[in-house]
Amino acid sequence: MQNQMQLLMHKEKQIPGSVNYSIKRFAKETQWNIDDTGMLIYHTEKNNHTEDYIQLKFCVSGNVYCREKKTECDFCKFNSSKTCVEKVDSVDVLSFTFSPSYLKQFTSGKKNATLSDNVLSFEHNTSFSKILPLCAKTRMAIEALLNHTYTESLENIFLNAQTQILLLYSMDCMMGDPEEKFTCKFLANADDREKITNARAILLQHIGEPLTIKALSRKVAINECYLKKGFKELFGTTIFDFYQTQRMEHAKYLLYDKGLSVTEVSALLGYSSISHFSTAFKKHTGIKPCELLLR
Repeated sequence: MQNQMQLLMHKEKQIPGSVNYSIKRFAKETQWNIDDTGMLIYHTEKNNHTEDYIQLKFCVSGNVYCREKKTECDFCKFNSSKTCVEKVDSVDVLSFTFSPSYLKQFTSGKKNATLSDNVLSFEHNTSFSKILPLCAKTRMAIEALLNHTYTESLENIFLNAQTQILLLYSMDCMMGDPEEKFTCKFLANADDREKITNARAILLQHIGEPLTIKALSRKVAINECYLKKGFKELFGTTIFDFYQTQRMEHAKYLLYDKGLSVTEVSALLGYSSISHFSTAFKKHTGIKPCELLLR
C-alpha cells in the first residue's frame, strides 16, 4: 500500500551493531480509515545468530504534517489556521530494528531470568510477533520522534533515547503492563518523578561535559539518594550506566555517520585520553573505535 501513497518525508539511519530506523510520513486520503497499530517482531535463527533481531513497527494516523516546518504545526493542531495550504493529514509509518549486540546492554546476564531477559538476550528459542496496543505513553514517544526540532548531534542523542523508551514500553505491552507501583515510596509523588525525568534530559544535554551526581541533584532539586534510587527504578539502569550507554551510542554516530576521527570523538565526549575512550567504547560495543571505521 505504501507504494500507492504520496510520500511527504522519509528519514532513515543504519549503524552496524546499533539501532536501524526508518520514519516515513505519507499524505492521508480523506476516505481512508486506518487503525493505529504497533507490532513487536522477535526473529532468531538457531544456526545463524548473525540474523537475529528485534523489530518494532508502528503505523499511526491523525497527525498533521506541515510542509513548511517539516513537522507538526501547532496552528494546525489547534485548528487556528484552517486555510493553511501547507498542512497535510498524515499516515506515519515507523520501524526500528535492534541488533543483539545493542540489546545485550539491557540484560541481567542471568540464565532463565524473565521472559524479557530471555528475549533481549536471544535465549528465547522461537521467533514470534505480537500486536501491540498503542497506549498513551507509546503515542507520546512516537509523537516526540515525529515532531522534535533537534538537528545533527543533538538529534542523534534524542533519537537514541526515544528508541530505548519505545523498546521499554513495547516490552511492557508484551508482558502485559501491570498497574504502576513503585518500590521507592517517594516516586508516588508526581513532582519527584518529574524531577528524575528532568535529570535524564539534562544528562542527554551534557553528553560531552560529564556531570557529577551531586551537581545533577542540585540542578533538579532532589537529594542524591532519591535521585539514584528513583532513576534506577524509573529507567531500569543506574545513572552512570545510562550516561555511558548514551555517550557510546553517540560515539558510534560521530565515528560512523559523521566520519570524525577517534581523537576528535574522544575530545568531544570529554575523555582525558584516547586510551580511556577506546577502553570504554570496546566495553560497550565489543569492538575498538578504529574497527568500526573499517566496517
